[in-house]
Amino acid sequence: MWLHWHWSLGIAIVLGALAFGLRSGVRRPAGLALVAELSFMFGLYTLWRICGQLSVMGVEHALDRGRSLWRLERALWFPNELTLQRWTLPHSWLVQSANVYYATAHATGLGIFLVWLYVRHRDHYPRIRTTLVLMTFFSLVVELVPVAPPRLLPELGFVDAAHRYGQSVYAATLGPDSFNQLSAMPSVHVGWAVLIGWFAWRVGTRRWRWIAVAHAVLTIVVVTVTANHWILDGVAAVVLMAIADRIAVAIHRRRGAPPQPVMVGRSEVNATASTMT
Repeated sequence: MWLHWHWSLGIAIVLGALAFGLRSGVRRPAGLALVAELSFMFGLYTLWRICGQLSVMGVEHALDRGRSLWRLERALWFPNELTLQRWTLPHSWLVQSANVYYATAHATGLGIFLVWLYVRHRDHYPRIRTTLVLMTFFSLVVELVPVAPPRLLPELGFVDAAHRYGQSVYAATLGPDSFNQLSAMPSVHVGWAVLIGWFAWRVGTRRWRWIAVAHAVLTIVVVTVTANHWILDGVAAVVLMAIADRIAVAIHRRRGAPPQPVMVGRSEVNATASTMT
């Protein structure tokens, strides 16, 4: 389950106070920067959870927008989400596993990635964090216009897989305050997962970076078979990530800190070393 914003806000405040206290001391411990960074990230998480409940429009036309996305995907010959869901529905263990992954791996995976990035590849951390912040901000702006996910359109044949097994993180009914479950476009689930997979692959040099790529692929499959997102939701999130990354590069260049070269294997490391010599 996702951490409630009240808890994340409390954690952010405690960590922020701890960082302030450590910064005020005579000797600043080595973990000060990490504590401050964790406070910042929990604060951003809190903002994301709160903004997910906001909207500039009512929910009454969210279903119509969802149907419009469905028709647009058919016109563009996109893969059919309904077909993929029907393949998995007969296998209850598979559907329930997908529901658990949807509810637990989203924020958890991002947290693990950020800690790994900060500890092992800190030179890349500022630019990637800026990309994450910008992409999430852009997504929240778009999500102010509520769009229904496939699971809320049973007339098209979709099944709310999470509610079927009592695993849903959303309310059972669609009320006037249901903006948090109508923020389907774009898919932050897909956006965060693709960001993790893309940058872990490019920055990391060990074989287990495949785990990050697998997480991205699995997330795309999971949000589809559970009927929580349209394919276009994921496409929009990836586009926003690409835009955010270009802006992040420009920001860090203007600050006088050009992006660090990205290594994708030992061969490039060796090639760089040979060039320098």
